[in-house]
Amino acid sequence: MRPALPRSPDRCKRSRQSRACITPGTFGAAMNSSELLQLERRLIDAAGLFAVTTVVRALPPTSTWVGAQALVESDGTLHGWIGGGCSRSIVIQAAQDAMRTGQPKLIRISNSEVAPETGMEHHAMPCASNGTIELFIQPSLPPPALLILGATPAALEACVLAQRMGFRVTAAANVTEPFGLHVLQDVIHGFDVEALRATKPDLVLVATQGDSDEVALESALRTSAAAVLLIASRRKAQQLCESMRTRGIDENRVAALHAPAGPDVHARTPQEVALGAVAGLVAIRRKMEQARADSPTPPAVGAEMLPVPPEPPPCESMASVEPVPARYVNPVCGMAVDVASARHVVETEGERVYFCCDGCKLEFERAPGKYIDLARERRRQELV
Repeated sequence: MRPALPRSPDRCKRSRQSRACITPGTFGAAMNSSELLQLERRLIDAAGLFAVTTVVRALPPTSTWVGAQALVESDGTLHGWIGGGCSRSIVIQAAQDAMRTGQPKLIRISNSEVAPETGMEHHAMPCASNGTIELFIQPSLPPPALLILGATPAALEACVLAQRMGFRVTAAANVTEPFGLHVLQDVIHGFDVEALRATKPDLVLVATQGDSDEVALESALRTSAAAVLLIASRRKAQQLCESMRTRGIDENRVAALHAPAGPDVHARTPQEVALGAVAGLVAIRRKMEQARADSPTPPAVGAEMLPVPPEPPPCESMASVEPVPARYVNPVCGMAVDVASARHVVETEGERVYFCCDGCKLEFERAPGKYIDLARERRRQELV
């Protein structure tokens, strides 16, 4: 918990009933330290955006003191006390900037001549008193809302991993019983578009893997999510893209589809598939945060802090996530290669080719078409 707010005897009127530090109405609600903490908890529970400001230095004449705190909401409403009207507008603007970038900051409000300090943001003191105030501003950004569709083993594992990575997870599936062991507060039955929209997801992971894929993906793309990740093979993802266009999904929304859902981790098990998908979610989350931090334009007061989606790859260029056997036959020498420990991997013509040594890789690169044909012919014969 945060330390109790120090009281300034010349600025606070103590009520025997509330013992609250009373501040002028134009500076936000009168709140003591306990009330500020309660407001902070309510905003966190509601996934609200806010910043806590703490006075770390105060040189007279000032109307504040070291340790004084205030909470600034995203619309600029200030609760608590960090100084008079001269500093209030500066603190609110700095707090909103911190909320936009997601980064804490130190600010100094003073007219005194001092050498620039790394990491300290300087502002002129507009008050005639010419006091000095230094404040630390800590933004609190709500974790991104993630919607996971499906009740497959990979979907269930992704729910667990995503929560550990700090996402607010909501799940939706045709069968909800499997989620009983995964401590999810919000599980939606089915893939109703309006129900999914109501969750206001920042990201969606479609992990249906054969159970109502088209219905789930269409509903996901009809939400406002910045990106939709799909666990599917390259071929299936392309087919689903065409199906989405047939169903009337706008091309801009189809372009928000990411498949495969994360980096290639050579997954074999549902747990590993989920690991790769959540890694993809984390990567997109960080890109969104960086885009927001780099944005030169601060949000308007009261505007929603919408995520900035990264540039998604088009459906037609999706890398393959076809399952790979544990052991692969090297097309050059015919030796079986353990996929997990293969020394060299080459991707060509939409296929991954695994090699046991440098020599086989070099030989393959001299005539890749020849060896790709050999590999395909071998697989065809194995299926016969």
